[in-house]
Amino acid sequence: MWKPTNQPQTPGRPAEPERPTVHTPSAPVMTTANEPAPTPRPATTTAVTTSADQATIGKSLVIKGEVTGSESLYIDGRVEGSISLAGNRVTIGRNGVVSANINAREIVVLGKVRGNLTASDRVDIRSDGSLTGDVVAARISIEDGAFFKGGIDIRKGGQPNTQKPNGKDEGVPASEPAAIGARA
Repeated sequence: MWKPTNQPQTPGRPAEPERPTVHTPSAPVMTTANEPAPTPRPATTTAVTTSADQATIGKSLVIKGEVTGSESLYIDGRVEGSISLAGNRVTIGRNGVVSANINAREIVVLGKVRGNLTASDRVDIRSDGSLTGDVVAARISIEDGAFFKGGIDIRKGGQPNTQKPNGKDEGVPASEPAAIGARA
């Protein structure tokens, strides 16, 4: 069969010989209930492995109440109540609308959130994100174009929340004003 010699090839990848369409294995392939049949995997499996450890609330779902668990959560629907996933990541997708207080290790806001966020590591408000509420975190990132209305309390990782029930913060003495700064 004739093939043109000037076919473009992807760089860094050698040309593979053509494989016949008829497959005749030399030995029978045995699978068990615990072992899936071998399938070709894509070269990049990072997205596959991270999505397996992440639950998703789809666009058409509405949840009212308390959400708790021990895995990361991606919200593209509507949630009202409270979300507590202490050691994990909570991502509010572009279609997500959340009216809840969120407690997690890492919180990423791409959609709309109304409530207080408490993160042991970081809060990230992306350019299309909107947050109305207070933030308590070790680190915070607010991209250009994001909407934020509320207070920011930067705490070192693992520092306990010292806010009293009457709303006064015992972490900053009354004589010292609290400073809010941003780094580029």
